[in-house]
Amino acid sequence: MCLLLLGIAFSVNINAQTALPIILDERERGRVVDEILEDRLDNLLPKLMEREDIDMWIIISREYNEDPVMKTMLPSTWLNARRRTIMVFSRIEDSTGIEKLAIARYSVGRLLKGAWNIDVYPDQWEALIDVIVRQDPQSIGINISEHFALADGLVHTEYDALFEYLPSKYHNRIVSAEGLSIAWLETRSEKELAIYPMICRMGHSILQEGLSEKVIHPGITSTDDVVWWLRNRVTELGLDTWFHPTVSIQRKDSENFDHLRTFSKRPDERIIQHGDLLHVDFGITYLRLNTDQQQHFYVLKPGETEVPSSLIEAFSRTRRLQDILTTAFKDGKSGNKVLEEALAQAQSEGIVASIYTHPIGFHGHAAGPTIGLWDQQGGVSGRGDYPLFPNTAYSIELNASSEIPEWGKIIRIMLEEDGVFDGSEFWYLDGRQQGIFTIPR
Repeated sequence: MCLLLLGIAFSVNINAQTALPIILDERERGRVVDEILEDRLDNLLPKLMEREDIDMWIIISREYNEDPVMKTMLPSTWLNARRRTIMVFSRIEDSTGIEKLAIARYSVGRLLKGAWNIDVYPDQWEALIDVIVRQDPQSIGINISEHFALADGLVHTEYDALFEYLPSKYHNRIVSAEGLSIAWLETRSEKELAIYPMICRMGHSILQEGLSEKVIHPGITSTDDVVWWLRNRVTELGLDTWFHPTVSIQRKDSENFDHLRTFSKRPDERIIQHGDLLHVDFGITYLRLNTDQQQHFYVLKPGETEVPSSLIEAFSRTRRLQDILTTAFKDGKSGNKVLEEALAQAQSEGIVASIYTHPIGFHGHAAGPTIGLWDQQGGVSGRGDYPLFPNTAYSIELNASSEIPEWGKIIRIMLEEDGVFDGSEFWYLDGRQQGIFTIPR
């Protein structure tokens, strides 16, 4: 199936985003997933192996205990590895392509040719060693990493077995494939970038329906009612979610914002009332890509027709923080440096800011540079030191504090929208929230 058949015109104005894009059936999804995977293996992976200077990449997993990288390389009909699956990717001398082999009893779909002749090598490890010796790579990457869990997928048992069978002359050629693993996971292909806006539109559309008068009846509906409506709606549509949504309330009362309660503990169930400012955190998974979105909704009081000006001003302050952060993005700059510069600029403009932005893609909290954590605003050792690369996606997650005089308290506008850094500039995949939505609209 050609991805062009998925073409849909997208507006960048979230205020107008209500239409739910077409959701493919499972068979068509499988075709799209396999088309994207084949393109990534044939056209993206060779460039990444050259960039990271790795001659051979070996990924080893047993069924139901898969390396996170391997999970993204399995065809649509393979929900898991089988028995022990060994993938071997090798750069071909004097060629821009790579050889793709599976040292397994099966070929891995049409993408990796099975290369274990059990009549010649009854032992699977001996079949792997034969490939290594014949190709004689100068660098052999394996998935071990101190700082990135998604690049640390080689389990201890398989690591020990590899070194037990590997001839000693190759031991010092083993290197960490951390950089290659992250590059594979974080880099979005042209085909993925063609469909990612549609996936973000799906998330926005579900939020528009769930955070509306269709679902919310002040004085009756609870925050948990909305949360479970979102979960049920995702299931009804045949989609998936990678985390349990949250809906929280800020209102005129004596309760103050608490980071630990917001980010670590689920908010208690509360009844939604007129005059409440609602915050939602929600994400979906579709065609192996994830979204992560946070938006705000205001429940109009009887007689009100618009959001109070103090809340509008608070929202604008956080939107300005979004601009400050994405303006700091630069190819090769570390996540910690982006964080430092953005916080300094925010402070110079009088914005009380907190930034905790993360990569997104195959995983919700994905591989790549961490740009702050809510409890580590001075930088994140290891993951924050990783640099930005082109064609990588991020959830721009942050908040800014503002005083609401009529409430007699400080609130935080917490926003999160998904976008792409193309190496020169940052752009939102499906726009971003322009203003606080009202309930009813």
